Amino acid sequence: MSETISATKPSAAFSKGLDGIVAGQSKICFIDGLKGELVYSGINIDELATNATFEEVVYLLWYGRLPRKDELSKLQKELAANRSLPSQVIEFLRGVPKTADPMDVLRTAVSYLGIFDEEAKDNSPEANLRKSIRLVAKMPTIVANFHTFRKTGDYSKPDGSLGHSANFLYMLNGVPPGDTSTKTMDCALVLQADHEFNASTFSARVTVATLSDIYSGVTSAIGTLKGPLHGGANEEVMKMLLEIKTMDNVEKYLQSLLAGKKKVPGFGHRVYRVEDPRAKHLKKFSKQLAETIDNLKWFEMSEKIEAIMKKEKSLVPNVDFYSASTYYYLGIPIDLYTPIFAISRVSGWTAHIMEQYSDNRLIRPLSDYVGKRDQHFVPISQR
Repeated sequence: MSETISATKPSAAFSKGLDGIVAGQSKICFIDGLKGELVYSGINIDELATNATFEEVVYLLWYGRLPRKDELSKLQKELAANRSLPSQVIEFLRGVPKTADPMDVLRTAVSYLGIFDEEAKDNSPEANLRKSIRLVAKMPTIVANFHTFRKTGDYSKPDGSLGHSANFLYMLNGVPPGDTSTKTMDCALVLQADHEFNASTFSARVTVATLSDIYSGVTSAIGTLKGPLHGGANEEVMKMLLEIKTMDNVEKYLQSLLAGKKKVPGFGHRVYRVEDPRAKHLKKFSKQLAETIDNLKWFEMSEKIEAIMKKEKSLVPNVDFYSASTYYYLGIPIDLYTPIFAISRVSGWTAHIMEQYSDNRLIRPLSDYVGKRDQHFVPISQR
């Protein structure tokens, strides 16, 4: 069915980047950037980060409420049962260059998954829920096995006896993680599970608003997340810390960046005007992990950077800043930081995709044309 476009322009003023424009209604996530509040389906992120498992948050985003014990158990079993990959996707991961960008690999592998899903074209609510379970379950297996294939050439089989976060760390490192590592990863996934109409979520909704399939929507989201203005800031934070090397170099390095009017990664946010409510939780886990392995270097350097930025620029860390040292302490390769963002945010992407399907309208904004007018065709001999 072709689209129908109004013949007249709306009275609303142009807003670059859709800044301040309400593009739709949602029951999934709420942000108050002035107060520094993040809420999933009515529950503040502080409560979820402290008390909830990632699987509970997945259920909350999909159903709008926390699961009962039997419902949580059912979801946990379904996720564990759907972690394995089709043999063709495994061979794809085995064959990609070791130097490939992990986000390119993840984007392509997720698109490839859709080819082997018999329900790919079924857009019923029941089928989309089942596909959402598969996507949340399989994306960690993709990310972990891309890494193990490039490292050892071996396939890392999921362990169905482990929870979602513990299984990911197990596949990545080859050994069952400790309680602190598991809780840290679980909290990191909870904190990044959704964030209202961010760029990747909006791109997913735009894609499925055409009634395209859920794999296309998630593939669009991954491609959007890959951009450095959306995902990847925590990678840049860790690269910065490694470049600074020692505590003695922090002040000089920061002052050089500020004098050159260069952006310091991990500070500032498009939405929050006060502290990012997720940052303090990752700061706590970064410190705990540092103390566990008796290596406070990266945490203390981060704290010093935070103090300088607050003093010099009145800026506070966003979620990316302390996630960098947190992931580094967990032994996660730097180029997997953004894919980990994706394996968390797919819970929110799928929630928004299902919500979009439930009350769909093609997303088709107008543009503010500022080009030439009253031009005429000139024959090529006269140009």
